[in-house]
Amino acid sequence: MKRPWLAPLVPLYAAGVAARGLGLKLGLEPVRHLSWPVISIGNLSTGGAGKTPFAIALARLLSAEGYSVDILSRGYGRRSNDPARVLAEGSVDEFGDEPLLIARETGLPVYVAPQRYDAGQLAETDASRQDDTGQGRVSPAHILDDGFQHRQLARDVDILLLNRRDWQDSLLPAGNLREGLHAAMRADVIAIPAGDPELETQLRGWGWKGPVWRLHRSMEVPTIEGRVAAFCGIAYPEQFFNGLERAGLQLFARRAFRDHHRFTAQDVQTLVSMGSSAGATTLVTTEKDAIRLGALASGFPAMLPLKTARLHIEIENEATVLAWLVSRLASRSAEPLL
Repeated sequence: MKRPWLAPLVPLYAAGVAARGLGLKLGLEPVRHLSWPVISIGNLSTGGAGKTPFAIALARLLSAEGYSVDILSRGYGRRSNDPARVLAEGSVDEFGDEPLLIARETGLPVYVAPQRYDAGQLAETDASRQDDTGQGRVSPAHILDDGFQHRQLARDVDILLLNRRDWQDSLLPAGNLREGLHAAMRADVIAIPAGDPELETQLRGWGWKGPVWRLHRSMEVPTIEGRVAAFCGIAYPEQFFNGLERAGLQLFARRAFRDHHRFTAQDVQTLVSMGSSAGATTLVTTEKDAIRLGALASGFPAMLPLKTARLHIEIENEATVLAWLVSRLASRSAEPLL
């Protein structure tokens, strides 16, 4: 959502971003290095780019190639600031919704900490202990989720997800961009929606000379007959609702919560009332919202069950992408773990 009435505050925000960039350039804010290669995935806006499903797709791709991959995340919304390895059976309060989703989808190690360097150190320490039992890692690599602005951690590959909405947006607080478009030049790769080839043309005309990856985004929607009520707490809820309707569902009620909304028992009652009033036979939400519901998901009655739509991202020309990544990672051999 754009907020043009806040445009007078944009120069102040831009000055703050510039000051931080200068501090990093001058070494006033230290940039720390992990022993293993780091692949960062991020975007310019406050959300909705598909970073988490892309991180899952990339982790699976590298894992299938023989890399021993883990994922480092901030763990937004968790109650603790202590570095931790995510337990797939854990809760949002312990680990955050996105780390839990990644852990459950991939089965790979996921680590959380406000400073991703701390999460990476814990990952490398855990692997060092495994080495003592003869189960060490081969070709290890960290994937840094939502890391484009987390510049305190050095990275070997910086992947920026960019879409048409970001290309046409403006800085916070009037728009949704955390950084201006010029920041894209820090990236090593820009990944764009496969369905928007004109964006690549505009990027090239703008001066981008690096690789452009194309991503195919799809939603796995459950088969449902009858009326549907839908809800979500994500950055761009209309993206979710429109995807359900394109899949053929009939939405007779919808409710959007704030991004990363923490659901309560009262929310469940409200949603059941909404669905019942609309004559819906099913409630549908996103994977991340289902994770945030946790045990509350059992509060939906049998006459109005809750089902989940899953977002997937596929990388076009995977072989070419993988070859490029392997070449970049090979240029930095992992240091021996202490």
